[in-house]
Amino acid sequence: MAKSNYYALILAGGRGTRFWPRSRKRNPKQVLTITGQRSLIQATVDRLAPIVPPENIWILTNDFVRGEIVKQLPGVPKKQIIAEPAQRNTAPAIALAAHILHSIDKDAVFGVFPSDHVIGDPKGYVKALKPAFAAASKGKIALLGIQPRWPETGYGYVEFPKGTEAGTNGVVEVSRFREKPDLANAKKFVKAGNFFWNAGMFFWKAETVLEAMRQHLPKTATLIASLPAFGARNFGARLAEVFPLCENISIDYAVLEHAKNVVGVPCGDFAWNDVGSWNAVYELLSRDEFQNASTSELLPTDATGNYVDAGKKLVALLGVKDLIVVDTPDALLVADRSRAQQVGDIVKLLEKKNREELL
Repeated sequence: MAKSNYYALILAGGRGTRFWPRSRKRNPKQVLTITGQRSLIQATVDRLAPIVPPENIWILTNDFVRGEIVKQLPGVPKKQIIAEPAQRNTAPAIALAAHILHSIDKDAVFGVFPSDHVIGDPKGYVKALKPAFAAASKGKIALLGIQPRWPETGYGYVEFPKGTEAGTNGVVEVSRFREKPDLANAKKFVKAGNFFWNAGMFFWKAETVLEAMRQHLPKTATLIASLPAFGARNFGARLAEVFPLCENISIDYAVLEHAKNVVGVPCGDFAWNDVGSWNAVYELLSRDEFQNASTSELLPTDATGNYVDAGKKLVALLGVKDLIVVDTPDALLVADRSRAQQVGDIVKLLEKKNREELL
């Protein structure tokens, strides 16, 4: 059951460069329909509904995509979809949300959610949210730990006490945070059983965030505290002055790794996926007998393990394997699936060439 002082902050300012050429500044990953009928940000709002209704959702994004998000989410009040004046990572963004929520509800408890993840079991997910919100209501900083399904080197890990079991119906003290490991250590973490992926979902009272920021990131805390209450006539102008001066740092480094009151929910498998690349989309979709996945009509001949996204075009593949093929009106990507994480490098190259029309 939703509580009136439960809120959600959805972080939606990313560009999704690893999803180029489909993802662009004005049409980034979070507003795309990557795996279903609803966009990733619409699906995020949908699955939160049992515990946080749309009118209690706040979204931080950027000027490029704010209009599209407003259009996609008519149930979220327009004033609660805010464009950040500058990109300053997650610590200033979360501090800003805490300032706003505390100014309208002194008892506000909020969760922080990425806008571009996929969760296959929404009911199992909501079950995990409940103890996290409950712990946050008592002044704890809570997070979700995702049971690792393979030795991933691209995620940070949360270490729980030995013997911690996935699916525990409650919260457990966090022993410590671990940086993204090399493969050898990732294998050790998975084997140990008490290391979980850090999925970037955090829960706290607005008051708890503000106090933690004052303690661990005082410069940014002071800047955010100088803002008037949300709704004040000069709020937007002051935000434009103040926010770019905040430190560019993640909440993990700024607060979580130093805080003493951190607990976590060691989650069971609710089919979480951060959809970090085209290869992740390939893994999520159903595949034919030759392990090809496609959102377009596909005619494969001696072709295996490919991912194709070419709109309404028929795509014929002959004698190729393990490719990503993504076709848009002005750009075509053909890449080896094993190098999907490097697609963002193409965006950096386009930036160097000042090809703004392709960004």
